[in-house]
Amino acid sequence: MPLNHQPNIASPDSFYEELIHAQRDMNDDQADMLLAKLVLILANHVGDRAVLSEALALARSNTLANTVASPA
Repeated sequence: MPLNHQPNIASPDSFYEELIHAQRDMNDDQADMLLAKLVLILANHVGDRAVLSEALALARSNTLANTVASPA
């Protein structure tokens, strides 16, 4: 099963709102923990190691490419 790069979430704006709402009233550490747990739950659902490795590499490269360097 290849990694799906096409939009595939029904009502993506509603999902984003739900994701943000799930973090409401949490401190930064709790919100980070929620997101980490969500990633692991969804990774378990996907299950395919090749797909997970591709997704991890894509997320890492996208994050590094879009991170502005802090001034020294």
